[in-house]
Amino acid sequence: MIDNIHYASISAVAELLRKKEISPVELTEFMLNRIEAVDADLSSYATLCADYAMESAIKAEQEIAAGNYHGALHGIPIAVKDLCYTNGIATMGGLKVRRNFIPDFDATVVEKLRATGSVLLGKLNLTEGALSGYHPDFDIPNNPWGAELWAGVSSSGSGVATAAGLCFASLGTDTGGSIRYPSMANGVVGLKPTYGRISRYGVMELAGSLDHVGPMARTVLDAAIMFEAIAGVDNRDDTTLKENVPSIVSQLNGEIAGLKIGVDESYITEGTDPGLVAAIGQAVNTFKELGAQIVEVSMPESDPMELRNLWLPICGYEAAKAHADTFPEQADDYGGYLKGVLELGLSLSDSDYQSVMVKRAEYSKQFENELEKVDGVICPAGGYVFEANKEAQYGDAVAMKEIIKHFQGQFTIPADLAGTPGLILPCGFSEDNRPYALQLLGPRLSELNLCRLGHAYEQVNQWHLQHPKL
Repeated sequence: MIDNIHYASISAVAELLRKKEISPVELTEFMLNRIEAVDADLSSYATLCADYAMESAIKAEQEIAAGNYHGALHGIPIAVKDLCYTNGIATMGGLKVRRNFIPDFDATVVEKLRATGSVLLGKLNLTEGALSGYHPDFDIPNNPWGAELWAGVSSSGSGVATAAGLCFASLGTDTGGSIRYPSMANGVVGLKPTYGRISRYGVMELAGSLDHVGPMARTVLDAAIMFEAIAGVDNRDDTTLKENVPSIVSQLNGEIAGLKIGVDESYITEGTDPGLVAAIGQAVNTFKELGAQIVEVSMPESDPMELRNLWLPICGYEAAKAHADTFPEQADDYGGYLKGVLELGLSLSDSDYQSVMVKRAEYSKQFENELEKVDGVICPAGGYVFEANKEAQYGDAVAMKEIIKHFQGQFTIPADLAGTPGLILPCGFSEDNRPYALQLLGPRLSELNLCRLGHAYEQVNQWHLQHPKL
């Protein structure tokens, strides 16, 4: 049974653990062996915590044996992006200046996952400081669907490990699309929540007003299980919301009759791969057959470069504040791309920042007005998986143009500017076996309905059950 368990869902494995048909120790040993065998070619892990994972597995096994079962994550091996502080375990953030940093406390999300009895396998690789390029001292994760394919940014290690069966779910962060791009690129489910739904306390900051933490998994149900475990108010993060976290898992029954899905044909199709457009069109038909109402919407002007020009000064200004302890004093230890963005941030005055924040508010209002008309707007997840040059990903802004030109930021940036949620899920494959993904964008606090829609879609297709052959 355990030989083929690495691609199983959390919900399925949880039932086996609850019934004591497998043990957390057996499962964790299997996953650690798989990581050792497979990840040498994928480089998804920055730090493997084998001893710590086994200690956690032994504890979980003892608790379950004693009848003290905590729930769906008890004994489940998971991993987190290496931005999340872990007490006594290196947290590098893809940064040379943080290479030797070992926190003395856990991030709130890590603390909450520990409380579920889950087993932390390790920390996952990412881009430098969670921006778009990598520092030359760090590995670039390889997409398990093809080593020549882009693995997404910045939560690339999270996407790769989840897709490759090297953890049952992971945590990512999203500032301009960094949960959604790697979910799309690696063919997994990603949930970027409403801003403030999940605490950022103890998560290394890129841009405080844009950063979101969220789960990445292989099914919508698994993402919902993770979301419920880590969401909620945190007195240590005053941006967290006081609204109650909905019980999503209990309401995923496949029923979506009457829910409204917004479609803007020009928004979906302009500049998008024709095969992906066709796959999303088929998904719209599926939702309609399941009882959802298809509603025409008109998304605000969405030129990718204009959106990037709105987003980048905010990110740069806030990132410069976040890196003030090490930049520009240790500028030589930074990679070219992040260095350039931090220099941009330092060049901006407070009034420059306030001016662009006004424009942000104006755009976000237009965006939210359309979202409020429906339960979810369907669109691409951020583009199409392309072939990516490793040298370019290690380069400065000039070199990175080769990568960034493929980003379809019109599908990712708006939800970060507005702080609204988005759900990514697989919706097919190209003729050469590259994953296709759709995105459902919802109004604030709509994670429940997004997951209801996504789960219902999963129940009538097999896309989420197809895995890379490693």
